[in-house]
Amino acid sequence: MPLFLRNITEKIYLCTVEFFLPYISMEKTTIVIDDKIPFIRGVLEPYASVCYLPPREITREAVRDADILLIRTRTRCCADLLEGSRCRFIGTATIGYDHIDTEYCRSRGIEWVNAPGCNAVSVAQYILACLLRHTERSGVSLSGKCMGIVGVGHVGRQVETYCRRLGMQVLLNDPPRAEKEGAEPFVSLEKIARECDYISFHTPLTYTGPYPTYHLADFRFFERLQRQPVILNAARGGIVDEAALLEAYFAHKVSDMVIDCWETEPNPLPDLLRNAFIATPHIAGYSVEGKANATRTMLAAVAARLSIDPNRVTVSPPPPVHPAITVSELKKALPQAVLKVYDPANDTSVLKNAPDAFEQLRSHYPLRREFSAYSVAPAAVAQKLQVWGFAPVLDSVL
Repeated sequence: MPLFLRNITEKIYLCTVEFFLPYISMEKTTIVIDDKIPFIRGVLEPYASVCYLPPREITREAVRDADILLIRTRTRCCADLLEGSRCRFIGTATIGYDHIDTEYCRSRGIEWVNAPGCNAVSVAQYILACLLRHTERSGVSLSGKCMGIVGVGHVGRQVETYCRRLGMQVLLNDPPRAEKEGAEPFVSLEKIARECDYISFHTPLTYTGPYPTYHLADFRFFERLQRQPVILNAARGGIVDEAALLEAYFAHKVSDMVIDCWETEPNPLPDLLRNAFIATPHIAGYSVEGKANATRTMLAAVAARLSIDPNRVTVSPPPPVHPAITVSELKKALPQAVLKVYDPANDTSVLKNAPDAFEQLRSHYPLRREFSAYSVAPAAVAQKLQVWGFAPVLDSVL
């Protein structure tokens, strides 16, 4: 072959390889995905080899040849799972990341991301529904009562907003934020224990560092309680020492308990489950919108890693089947609307009747919608409820 033809042939070959190399590389990327992450099926298949597995099947053998893992809290990412694998990227479609051994990942050059704030609105709306259900039973107005919020991140701030709108006094405890931002407006945990009628926990679960949260609410904490508060935990089970909580409840230092996260899940303590006012299987953040936000975060992270146009990996949840809510009593519009969207008493009844089904209830939980998916009628209350996140009134429900 003449030299000039050989040079032209080589240039064509090199240009062809350069053009198709990104696509060839993407086809070689293997991604293992927790099959309970919603709205993600079919999105990444054009760019990678994708395998969907239930959490119990995400084993060392299953991830050995995976380049990327997309998981939830049930998958413990540590040496037992990852040693010997080629995984270099983990995405957890959750706010928390205590199921990831971050030190091990750092030592092995494994990058990881979580989805902070993805379901903050969902958890806060769960707390609001629990408060409204509790005041309905007790007959005591929330206005003027004192709420203590322990952990004022994405969720805690949203809970604070709702509580202030209800006319509650709010005390905030967040030592890491206080250290960075100054003491005001934060208070000590001791002050929370002394002065609050409700105490809601929204911290991550940490065991080390200057402010560990494991058993943050321990025997000493409950001994300091002065006002027989309602204790709410929709963060992580280990934040509350459940043996200490039960002892405080039986000693009438705690009036009621709202528990979504359990220290011994998926096997909640029978006495705690039986006596809790609200008891749910770790689903406070399980809204369609919260799940979609987490999935979007995972897709954006994978897109950046594989140089995919992010506009090609998007998710859009379907609208609710019945997007209109009608309230019958204008003076009780808020509780009626909120509890029609989500009533935690229903999940409580199901779990208490089938405690052994905790994991099944959580894994097959029907995703609920947030307030923004619904419009409220009549029009007289629609505008009032928009401040709570409900959609504008629809012509079809006027």
